[in-house]
Amino acid sequence: MQNKLNSPTTPSKQKFAGVFRLLGQISYWIHLILGATSAIILGLIIFSRRLGTTADNTAISISIFLTVSSLVALGIRIFFAWRYSRLARQLQLATPKQPSRIEIIGLLRIGLTISLVGLILAFLASETTVVSIIAQAIAQPQASPVYEPQQAIETADLFLDFVNVTILGAHALGTINSLGLLNWITRE
Repeated sequence: MQNKLNSPTTPSKQKFAGVFRLLGQISYWIHLILGATSAIILGLIIFSRRLGTTADNTAISISIFLTVSSLVALGIRIFFAWRYSRLARQLQLATPKQPSRIEIIGLLRIGLTISLVGLILAFLASETTVVSIIAQAIAQPQASPVYEPQQAIETADLFLDFVNVTILGAHALGTINSLGLLNWITRE
């Protein structure tokens, strides 16, 4: 790793370690804040759906499942952001047990893959929620004075889409972070 990182086209080991640690810490805290916010709101949504007399909407149930899956991916991504800063700290210390370039590239690729899977899951969840909300809006008679609760658009469904967009943003940040670092360390 030393000879590869000291070539003119790649960053020095110390410079890479500093940036790697900084981006790992920034990514960790942003992912943690967005993930915790999303998890709390999602918990409230699930709790309100269980207590309320909501109509049984299969699309929203699928969206909640996909949202939970993307939130799990975000939790794994939080671990990888934490791991990035730990590896960077090992790189900065002059110890014999430093991570190899291959190990760092492998970790960045795994983090990138997790972010992309989470991005796809959150996108599908968001699209499912939006389609369900639009279908509910179209199904409502526009001039009917009769109110039917099963046709009403629920606020929880709108918040569910907000959660999905927040998770999308977190995974997009993780993707950009991993791609940038991966591009920087593998530059020939």
